[in-house]
Amino acid sequence: MDNGLIDIRHTGRLGRITLNRPAALNALNMDMLDRIDACLRAWRDDGAVETVLIDSASPRAFCAGGDIRAIRDRLATHGLEAGAMPFRRSYRLAATLAGYPKPVVSFMDGIAMGGGIGLGGHVRYRIVTERAVLAMPETAIALTPDAGGSYLLSRAPGLSGLRLALTGGRMNATMALDAGFADRMAHSTTLDAIRQALTHTPAGRVMDSLPPCPPMPGGPDTAAIATVYDAPDMPDLLRRLQAHEADWARDDLAAMTRACPFSLCLTLAAYHAARSLPDLDHVLEQEFQLVCHLLLRPDFAEGVRARLIDKDNAPNWRPECVDAVSPHEIAACLHDHACSPLGLSTAGPDRR
Repeated sequence: MDNGLIDIRHTGRLGRITLNRPAALNALNMDMLDRIDACLRAWRDDGAVETVLIDSASPRAFCAGGDIRAIRDRLATHGLEAGAMPFRRSYRLAATLAGYPKPVVSFMDGIAMGGGIGLGGHVRYRIVTERAVLAMPETAIALTPDAGGSYLLSRAPGLSGLRLALTGGRMNATMALDAGFADRMAHSTTLDAIRQALTHTPAGRVMDSLPPCPPMPGGPDTAAIATVYDAPDMPDLLRRLQAHEADWARDDLAAMTRACPFSLCLTLAAYHAARSLPDLDHVLEQEFQLVCHLLLRPDFAEGVRARLIDKDNAPNWRPECVDAVSPHEIAACLHDHACSPLGLSTAGPDRR
């Protein structure tokens, strides 16, 4: 089956879903989300399919996230419910993948960001390669880490997940493994062999047989960043970065200077709130409410304009700095429902 953007095939024991929208770095639109969901529903009770693989036809990207420009257009034309619908579908798909009764394998080869993490980061076997670039860069366009990304970030060692959430920092394969975004590393030249093995061998046995790969450079030690990232609020955190002499602190400060001030403050609060939530479903519900609030703010349309449409990288954020962000407005985002809930199970232990 092929709809031009997704190739779906069944070979031996393996059902394979291949993203094939290379010009858009496999950005997910509504049709793609619906096709993946329908495929997973069909294969759930199909005895001939024992393992599901999600991969990409392009070596450049697994999936760069949702189609944000299309979301901006839906929001401007049809309002909040329409603008939020792709997020709703994406989050429900992430929950489906996390609880899928059959082994699902993802090849996060190349770029995997935002909604791409939602697609590949919650399955049973998550493989990254030496070409992998993983990130949750939402604060740059006035959103907040979502698609279950804040769940993974809130469970990362120490405060490393908070750092990645605020900066949108990019992870290589080793960093992704350390942060809990992936389970195994494989060289890109071995992916065809792994695909072939999955057609006739149980996924667990294939994963256990993968040869080790040499580690790549990691990020700063969690103890090194703790004195900065345990700040009580964003103004204090930025002051700590400004006073720090390490190269990573200067890089972090530069990244946050470019990000949306309101999103930074909300992301800090959401990270700490997610740490106390019991499972992925609860975190997805929180993310959806936060995104609904952010879609209503002018910063989202402005961020998309500056980063993705005009590409002048000069957004006019409102407010312009974190000191001017209202704590009451941040609290309202966390506690007031802007959209109806996702309707996930939100019961029982985490299903991953």
